[in-house]
Amino acid sequence: VRASPQDVWECIKPVAGGPRTKWDQNVKDFEVVEAISDAVSVCRTTTPSAFMRIISPREFVDVVLMKQYEDGTMLSAATNVEHPLCPPQPNFVRGFNYPCGCFCIPLPGEPDRTQLLSFFQTDLGGYLPQTVVDSFFPASIAGFYSNLTKAVKALK
Repeated sequence: VRASPQDVWECIKPVAGGPRTKWDQNVKDFEVVEAISDAVSVCRTTTPSAFMRIISPREFVDVVLMKQYEDGTMLSAATNVEHPLCPPQPNFVRGFNYPCGCFCIPLPGEPDRTQLLSFFQTDLGGYLPQTVVDSFFPASIAGFYSNLTKAVKALK
C-alpha cells in the first residue's frame, strides 16, 4: 500500500469509532464488548446485507489482540469467542471467524509504503449456497484493498 504503516494502521485498526466503518463496505459497526487489557478486547462487528441482499446482515464476536513489534510492524489478530454480554441479536446471522489478522509491515528504506498481510477464514453462518459465498468473497477482498487505498489517500 502506498502509505506509511501508521496511516494504514490508522485506517484498519479495530477500534470503536475508528474510520473503518466509513470506508470498509463490509463493516457496518464495530463495538468493544469488553476491554480485557490495553491490547486485548472482545469486540462485535456487524456487516450490512450484501450481494443484492442475498446475504443477510452478519455479526461476529471475536477476541482481538493488537500489538506493535520493535521493527514497527503492527498486528491485529482475532478469533471467534462467545461472550455473555453479547448473545446473538435478532435481524443478524451469527458468523464465525477462525484465527485471522492483519499485519502492517514497514518496508526498509520506503517510509511511505507498507506491506499489508491479511489472512482470514470466515464461516458466514446461515444457509448460503457455496456458489453465493464463492461469488461474493473475491469481489469483497478486492473492494477492501481498493477502498483502503482511497482511505489512506484521504488521510493526507
